[in-house]
Amino acid sequence: MAKNHVKFNAKVVDTVRPTVAGADRHPIWHSVRGLVGRMTTPLLPDDYLHLVNPLWSARELRGRVVSVRKETADSATLTIRPGWGFSFDYHPGQYVGIGVLVDGRWRWRSYSLTSSPVIDGARRDRTISITVKAMPEGFLSSHLVDGIEPGIIVRLADPQGNFVLPDPAPEKVLFLTAGSGVTPIMSMLRTLDRRDQITDVVHVHSAPRADDVLFGAELAALHDAHPSYRLLLRETRTQGRLALDRLDEVVPDWRERQAWACGPGAMLADAERVWGQAGLPDNLHLEHFAVSRAEPHGAGGTVTFARTGKSVTVDAATSVLEAGEGVGELMPFGCRMGICQSCVVELVDGHVRDLRTGVEHEPGTRIQTCVSAPSGDCTVNS
Repeated sequence: MAKNHVKFNAKVVDTVRPTVAGADRHPIWHSVRGLVGRMTTPLLPDDYLHLVNPLWSARELRGRVVSVRKETADSATLTIRPGWGFSFDYHPGQYVGIGVLVDGRWRWRSYSLTSSPVIDGARRDRTISITVKAMPEGFLSSHLVDGIEPGIIVRLADPQGNFVLPDPAPEKVLFLTAGSGVTPIMSMLRTLDRRDQITDVVHVHSAPRADDVLFGAELAALHDAHPSYRLLLRETRTQGRLALDRLDEVVPDWRERQAWACGPGAMLADAERVWGQAGLPDNLHLEHFAVSRAEPHGAGGTVTFARTGKSVTVDAATSVLEAGEGVGELMPFGCRMGICQSCVVELVDGHVRDLRTGVEHEPGTRIQTCVSAPSGDCTVNS
């Protein structure tokens, strides 16, 4: 990101919805596909390609789940082998969209990549990994942890996100994580280790108990192998939550470090306050896993998708994006938190309300579907 700080008041801008996965990165292949497409009309090349290999598609990014490995009782790491068009030169700390077919519907979520990027073909094992923690209210997360099997074909979206580690990394780094907030940091640590750039890293991680620490054994091994990596684990069930006002007692030189923080919203809000009071907001890089929503108002409404004519009635707490996915409407998305602007579409008719601020948008404006809910009946140009 241009700034080192995630902001939720980003200006909505026009976006161009890609029609072919990877076309901008592979113009020659795109031209060849167009020629083949004319030869195979009325069918598409994909109609033949999937018979040879289900990962071969020029319309969408696909991947095959290679393995599912339990990390803790309620979390698992999925290793995925992407097909054509996937960009392996992502940045450590970015997330990827994953779509899974469940009960006849494609359900999408975004998860942090925990693997290290492939640079210049340096790694032969061209796979990616995500680590998912099952949430009580999260249907898809629970399915990914306990219900998905190796061999399943999933849909993918290109890696995105501005919570990234630069190359070369700063000389002095502080990682501040809690719970599943360690996942994007794991990609950073694995990348630092591979690049031999672990110079002076302090990592403060909180979890309820030692058994709940994601990547616990790997983090301990890094701590033992690198004197310049200091892991400070805090078990909150017995030690309580870390009070960032007393961070001096744990990391005396935190003001001299570039800090990356990821975890619960309350922890991130405290971090913003502490770094702000110290006059060092640019030293703090934040990653939010969920958007803070205002209280829902009204009774929702019927959302109509102009491109396909599909419609669905939802309540005032359901986003337009979630409504579309519920009826099989294929819509662009990225972070699902109102940051990346990938989901922007035109509001043709009616009104929608921003789930974060409560502000209503009128017809003719461009809205972020992931953080907008219907305020009465509305139509969007998806």
